[in-house]
Amino acid sequence: MFPFKCALNASTLFPFKLGLKEQIRIAAEAGYEGIEIWVRDMEAYTAEGGSLGELKRYAADSGIAIANAIAFFKWSDKDAEVRSAGFAQAEREMNMLAELACAAVAAPPFGDVEGVPLDDMAANYAALSELGRKTGVEPYLEFWGRAKRLSTLAEAIYVAVQSGESGAKLLLDPFHMYTGGSEISGVGFLNGERIGIVHVNDYPAQPERAVIADRDRVFPGEGVAPTARFAKLLHESGYRGFLSLELFIEHFGAKSALEVASEGLGKIRSAYSL
Repeated sequence: MFPFKCALNASTLFPFKLGLKEQIRIAAEAGYEGIEIWVRDMEAYTAEGGSLGELKRYAADSGIAIANAIAFFKWSDKDAEVRSAGFAQAEREMNMLAELACAAVAAPPFGDVEGVPLDDMAANYAALSELGRKTGVEPYLEFWGRAKRLSTLAEAIYVAVQSGESGAKLLLDPFHMYTGGSEISGVGFLNGERIGIVHVNDYPAQPERAVIADRDRVFPGEGVAPTARFAKLLHESGYRGFLSLELFIEHFGAKSALEVASEGLGKIRSAYSL
């Protein structure tokens, strides 16, 4: 049984240097239901004269939901001026994403967050959520395993709870859980309705946890991550949303973008079947 939906994070296709429309085409041809786009690709598309309305129609006609966007605005930087600029950037980007009918945007601990109290981060996330309601694009709270703050699932849960946002949703990623030391069992404390999207990947035993990098991620099922346990916990939580393949492999040899995307879809379905 495979109870989830599958999405392709555009990072997986970075070695092929494709434009946004081509990324959507590959995702559709490979058989995905959704895609996670990167804001930088959206901005490159519009800078070249592309119409967001036209791209929205193209994705819809292709049967691809734009499930989430990867963005880097400093919504919780310790410096008030930097944070203000981060919110202005967020509003601009979220308004563009709304034109694409993109459901959400990632909100990771980007910027200088070292020493920022979690309660302050919670207040900043509440303000970001208010902006999300204004624009119609929901911010998914993301933790990064190597971040100076908001590096664990426990911290993310605390920030979500303390924000007062009853609809707050988290972005989960087994790689960041591994590098930050979060236990997979922690997923068992979540209600699936509080999970916005799940990035899927795997990691090898070497390089070791202290030095492993994004480029070392591998396809689901090819590493040592407790994927079967993770899948079971996600299902038990009630989550039925997207599993989005997020890899940063630098070279795929002679494989085409479509071959990589198709292989990835097969790996997700195999590794996350119950």
